[in-house]
Amino acid sequence: MEARLANPRGFCAGVDRAIEIVERALEVHGAPVYVLHEIVHNRHVLEDLRSRGVHFVDTLGEIPSGAVTIFSAHGVAGGVEREGAEHGLRIIDATCPLVTKVHQQAERYGREARELILIGHPGHVEVVGTMGRYPGPVKVVSTVEDVAELAIDDPEHLAYVTQTTLSIDDTREIIDAIEARFPAIQGPDLKDICYATQNRQNAVRRLAGEIELLIVVGSQNSSNSNRLRELGERAGVEAHLIDEASEIRPEWLEGKSAVGVTAGASAPEVLVRAIVERLKELGVESVLESEGEAETTVFRMPAELARPPGA
Repeated sequence: MEARLANPRGFCAGVDRAIEIVERALEVHGAPVYVLHEIVHNRHVLEDLRSRGVHFVDTLGEIPSGAVTIFSAHGVAGGVEREGAEHGLRIIDATCPLVTKVHQQAERYGREARELILIGHPGHVEVVGTMGRYPGPVKVVSTVEDVAELAIDDPEHLAYVTQTTLSIDDTREIIDAIEARFPAIQGPDLKDICYATQNRQNAVRRLAGEIELLIVVGSQNSSNSNRLRELGERAGVEAHLIDEASEIRPEWLEGKSAVGVTAGASAPEVLVRAIVERLKELGVESVLESEGEAETTVFRMPAELARPPGA
C-alpha cells in the first residue's frame, strides 16, 4: 500500500499571515491577546494559540477596553470596525487581502447604487463580514436553484461578488445561471477568486484517478476542507475529513492499495506528517509527493508588526 500526498495542500498565504499576526502580537504586546471569531477554522491551531494566551471571542463586548484585538482572516463588517474604535480597542486587522478585495468590490458596487448578489454559504463568517460592507440588503445564493428564485428590482443595475473560499469550479454554474438571467450584471474577474482554494481542488482531482481512499486533514467547520472531501466523493473515491491521526479507522484501509492525503487551507503540515506516520503503522509502505502548482504568494504584514529587514 502507498500514500500519495496532494500538492499543494495545507496553509495558504492568507492563513500563514493571519497566524503569524497573532504570534507577533503575542511577542510585541504579550498575553492576553483577543481575536474576534476563530483566526482560522482549525481546532489544533486554535488550541495551540489558546495555550499561549490568546482568547477567541464572538463579540467585541467580551473584550476589555484597551486590549489588543485581532480581526480574523475571514474579515468583519464595517460596523464592527467602528464599534472596536468606540470601545477603545487596539485593533490589528488579519483579514486575508483577498477577502479585503471582495469587501472593496462590495463597497464600490454600493457607491454605484447597484443591487448586490453574494455567492456563498449563508451564515459563514466571511459572508457575514462582506454583507456588512454593503450599504443595503444583500441577496445570498449558494445554488442554481437560489438564482432562479431571486427577486431583483433593477436588473440593469446589478452586481455580484463571491466568498473567497469557493473555487472557480464551485461557483461556475451559479455564475452562469446569474449571467443567463441578468445579462447586464457586473462581477469580478474569475482570477480574483481565491487561488489557494482552486489549487487544492485541482490537486485532489489529479489524485482521484490514482487512489481508492482520500483523507482530508481539516476541521469540520472549514468550508474549503469540506469541499475537498466532497470533491473526492464526487469522483467516486471514499473520502473522510479528519482533524488528527487518531481518527483514522483501520477498516478504511482494508483492501486499498493507494491512499491520498490532502489538507485544507487552514490545516498545518504537522498534522499531515502525523497522519502519514499513522498510515505507515497501518501498512503504508511508501509515500509519494505528487507534482502540483507551486504557490509563491506572500502577503505583507501590518506595519505595526513588520520586522526590520534582515531581522
